Amino acid sequence: MIRYFQNRFALSEKGAKDLRRGIIFSTLLNLALMLPPTYLFFFLMEYLDAQPGLQPHALWVYLLLAGGLAVVMFIVARWQYDSTYTTVYTESARRRINMAEKLRRLPLAFFDERNLSDLTSTVMEDCTQLEQTFSHAVPQLFASVLSMLVIAVSLFCYDWRLATALFWVVPVALAMLLLSKRRLNKVFNSHYLTKRGVTEQIQEGLECVQEIRAYGGEQAYCQSFDHRLKGYERELIHGELVAGVCLNLSAMLLKLGLPTVILLGAFLFQRGDVSIFVYMAFLLVSAMVYNPVQEVFAHLAILSFLDVRINRMKEIEAMPTQEGNEEASMKRYDIEFRNVSFAYESDKQVLHNVSFTARQGEVTALVGPSGGGKSTAAKLAARFRDIDAGEILLGSCNIATVDPEELLKNYAIVFQDVLLFNASIADNIHIGRREATDDEVRRAARLAQCDDFICRMPQGYDTVIGENGETLSGGERQRISIARALLKNAPIILLDEATAGLDAENETKIQAGISELVRDKTVIVIAHRMRTVRNADHIVVLKNGTVAEQGTPDELMAQNGEFAHMVGLQQGKA
Repeated sequence: MIRYFQNRFALSEKGAKDLRRGIIFSTLLNLALMLPPTYLFFFLMEYLDAQPGLQPHALWVYLLLAGGLAVVMFIVARWQYDSTYTTVYTESARRRINMAEKLRRLPLAFFDERNLSDLTSTVMEDCTQLEQTFSHAVPQLFASVLSMLVIAVSLFCYDWRLATALFWVVPVALAMLLLSKRRLNKVFNSHYLTKRGVTEQIQEGLECVQEIRAYGGEQAYCQSFDHRLKGYERELIHGELVAGVCLNLSAMLLKLGLPTVILLGAFLFQRGDVSIFVYMAFLLVSAMVYNPVQEVFAHLAILSFLDVRINRMKEIEAMPTQEGNEEASMKRYDIEFRNVSFAYESDKQVLHNVSFTARQGEVTALVGPSGGGKSTAAKLAARFRDIDAGEILLGSCNIATVDPEELLKNYAIVFQDVLLFNASIADNIHIGRREATDDEVRRAARLAQCDDFICRMPQGYDTVIGENGETLSGGERQRISIARALLKNAPIILLDEATAGLDAENETKIQAGISELVRDKTVIVIAHRMRTVRNADHIVVLKNGTVAEQGTPDELMAQNGEFAHMVGLQQGKA
């Protein structure tokens, strides 16, 4: 049972055990709620339909029994609350933590491919909905089924004829609901995907509002968004109609049980086969027994919607993580590509049989036309993805055998797309090395040519720069990112178009600052501007995913090949 709950509902072992406990106490609570009518039935039977010669119990006995039943119901209700709501919230916390740990172990390239609003919705909204469902529906579903079976068996043992009249509608209504389950699943899945589409378009509009307004796209965007909202509205109405029709038809069938009991009970009473109290007891039970049955039907519909969310979580859980040795020691930091091949998709080869070495203490530049695989090669060097063929060695160690987090401790990376946090400038630079002193932060900022504009800020280094540095210019944001990388002072530095947003003067200053820190380090620079890499020790020209040529700048210029052609184009000579 525990393993079934784990697989079916994506629970931890502890969560599955808590669910079993919640089902048990929810079942006991349902049975406890049947105690008052049972108590009333036996009380009336003893006092109003007493057999000749039998003395009924004293009234104080029934009063004491009523008090005992109240205490029992209170205790069971308290246990049921603790075993469902409290434990479900604890499991929800574990689920979020496990999800975060799973995301932490996924390749970094995963986040380039996945829509962030989709991930946020899975971690927050889906977990919240699962929390509510497991606290209010899932234990009660199983408990309703179990308690209904117990009650049905008891009533069949007491009088199978009236019990049959009472319960014949249950399998018929259940069959109707199960037949419509596939339809419900399809509707809920469509509703879920449509809602995600609305969320994604909202995020897209917020992120691209400048471009939308700059190119006069407000009307087109609003029309598209309005069309999507109307589609979502239609999905909601359709879903409510389908679920409402299925549940209401099942509820209508259940209502036929009461008149069946009335008619059959009246017939049996007229014949003298049952007493008036047995007849009244079954009428009383028929007014209450269908409540847990209707809960079962409602919860079955909820489970159809729950399956969509669980499947999305299982999809993330099933994704392969990057593993490796956490105690890999490096004596040197040369990065060597040996016949590396990589493809994002089977029909989209990015790198093919690429081989080169970026040596420690040298600056290796990756150049070439757009789409040649430069950025991909840099990300593969840091194991953002695992390659399809060949080897990437750091020193003499294959990086595929090293734990990704341990591996990245050796890298300082600056990409063209800068990401900053809504925090102070000092905090953003501190990310490079948390234990760094304020003097070290300021030194890195000076080397990255940040100190001048930071000193003009209202609170200097303590100035909060807004979400993703919205109060800064593109060049200022890029320089802070460079300062962060310089502060880390890692043995390997990856610069992917790191100076693309800077003017020539600042680019020259930053290059001078970087030169002071690259001694005895492995540096890989990606650039389109040839003057950016004119002082590189080694240049690798990547074209169409292969190494077109490599060597020193002078050697490549002498060859008059691809590199010389690119230099000539940028100098206006070709």
